[in-house]
Amino acid sequence: MPTHSKVAIVGCGAMGSVYAGLMQLAGHEVHGICLWTDHVRAVQTGGLRVHGKSGDHTVDLASMGTSTDGVGECDLVVIATKAFDVESAAQAARPLIGPGTVVQSIQNGLGSPERVAGVLGGERLAIGVVGGFGASVSTPGEVHHNGMEMVRFGAYDTLTRADLEASAQVWTSAGFEVRLFDDTDQMVWEKLIMNVAFSGTTCLTGMTIGQVLADADAWHVAQECALEAVAVARAAGIFLDVGDPIQHVRLLGGRIPDARPSMLLDHLLGERGEVDAILVQVARLGERHGVATPTLQTVADLIRARESLMAAAPERQRGDSPREPSSSARLNA
Repeated sequence: MPTHSKVAIVGCGAMGSVYAGLMQLAGHEVHGICLWTDHVRAVQTGGLRVHGKSGDHTVDLASMGTSTDGVGECDLVVIATKAFDVESAAQAARPLIGPGTVVQSIQNGLGSPERVAGVLGGERLAIGVVGGFGASVSTPGEVHHNGMEMVRFGAYDTLTRADLEASAQVWTSAGFEVRLFDDTDQMVWEKLIMNVAFSGTTCLTGMTIGQVLADADAWHVAQECALEAVAVARAAGIFLDVGDPIQHVRLLGGRIPDARPSMLLDHLLGERGEVDAILVQVARLGERHGVATPTLQTVADLIRARESLMAAAPERQRGDSPREPSSSARLNA
């Protein structure tokens, strides 16, 4: 992969915009693809402002649009959409893929890399896990992030170590600290137990991560969800190298106490959240291995019930919510 790479970020929302802005700042040719037209127009007109942990920078991306038309083949394609949009994003990314392209699928929860591989094949695919960013689009064209704690990649199938390292170099050149994993199940689940702890509890209570940690009742539910997920991982033979998993969750959460996970932000915008990928898939895996997940399942059922009610209120769709809440912080794409 060349020193100055051509990169496409498919799903250039809060997290994707952080990736795009810092990679462009590092000298790469970055093309953003996003369906949020207000955000696209603002970036096209005034550039993309990225501020927070990395400083305060406004950059002009190589392009920002609502489709992949005209972008051409890239060295690196990052699919950073929500889990339920990965198949359509992968289809849209087809024109970006050449024989040497590395594709990175970065989503919360379980199941997304398999769906991307079903569209694009798994030979050039890397699984990505990120966390600790607390990213939000405070106004179209402007993204803020509280941190950049975790960036991890591993090969999905036959991607060579050399190609994996070359694609990771794009990230490290932009200031991200990257770890590469051979055991991608470990990589995914060490992040997933934090998602399971905080995504549902913040969504149902409206609390930040710090408020959940400080409230005995909310923390009890979050802790039980995490413990159930750990039990599922162990039954499935997944190795977790985090020491005490609850202390691991408290430590990571304590680093971004003001963060509002994406599932909560989606609810505040009247949008569908990633309850299936983050919570339901863990519960289903538990069923296959004979592990009960009553707390996790209850949280998931309550969120889905509320989403069904919201779906009957079309006035709450994004068209009537031109921006993400200015005080919010997104935990991850």
